[in-house]
Amino acid sequence: MNLPPDFISTIKNVFGADGERFIAELPELVEEVSQRWGLRNVQPVSNLSYNFVAFAESSQFTAKRAKSAKKGLNLRALRELGGLEKWGDVVLKIGVPRGELTSEMAALRLFNGEGACRLMDCDEEKGLLLLERLQPGRMLAEVEDDEEATHIAAEVMRRVWKNVVSASLLAKRQEQVQQQAVGLQEYIRLADWFEGLKRLRKMFEGNTGPLDVRLVERVERSTKDFFAENHHPVLMHGDFHHYNVLSSERGWLAIDPKGVIGPACYEVGPLMLNPWGMSPTGTSLKVRAKKRVDILHEYLGFERERILEWSLAHAILSAWWGIEDNTGWEYSLQYAEMLAELK
Repeated sequence: MNLPPDFISTIKNVFGADGERFIAELPELVEEVSQRWGLRNVQPVSNLSYNFVAFAESSQFTAKRAKSAKKGLNLRALRELGGLEKWGDVVLKIGVPRGELTSEMAALRLFNGEGACRLMDCDEEKGLLLLERLQPGRMLAEVEDDEEATHIAAEVMRRVWKNVVSASLLAKRQEQVQQQAVGLQEYIRLADWFEGLKRLRKMFEGNTGPLDVRLVERVERSTKDFFAENHHPVLMHGDFHHYNVLSSERGWLAIDPKGVIGPACYEVGPLMLNPWGMSPTGTSLKVRAKKRVDILHEYLGFERERILEWSLAHAILSAWWGIEDNTGWEYSLQYAEMLAELK
């Protein structure tokens, strides 16, 4: 397979030996899953990052095969998409098997197409997902009016969020209907992500390396307070930004959820930090950031100060991940410094 060098480098840097093995076995795995799900014309997307993602056509998913699928089956979604006999364009996603992929599968099952793309089938052990392809598939990043884009994002966020108690009850109902266990233990806990900052301290012998120690300490304090507040946690997307929201015949929908449990206001962090790569300096971007905060405050009801603190926390967490994975930390730190100046 003619895979982009950046994709290969990222997979190997992030996943080490598992990444090496994944790249080596990927062509065979694509062939295997094509046979399994009746896929043809498998075309990788142009912006591969942490998973192999491709558009494909499927015309062989029969009722017999659907009933024999072991994991991740969503019969209701299949019927809504035109029955079990045939369906057309789909998205194939293959990743290094890990907890993050398992939580994505569990979240997509629970969302069941509400605010997000539908999960058609999956295999946790092999890291395989077959997904509804959203058409026309315009990314939110392509909406030039940033205020319009932020309004859209806030609406999709509210549709995706699930109260943890309600999510637990729904998971039990799904277990009864689909004969599969979907427990809250399958999801990522936001507090565990921020516990990762301890590894930053360990890496730099108690210091914070290239990250501003004052900002890291501020994030350590604020997140500790937020997690101690005992607010009702929600199941959220966890990586909600302009490249993970697409247009469809069912409206704007989210893709690639992490499946994270924690305070809902964290969800604004990735949105504030994106679209990725724009220099976070200058008056215009500060004005844009303030306007985003105003819109999110109005639509989601969070205090402006809380939105800024969670956004700063995510930016520092993102910078740490960049250091840990060797994928770059400079942009996230610059954005954190800009956010820290906002009132």
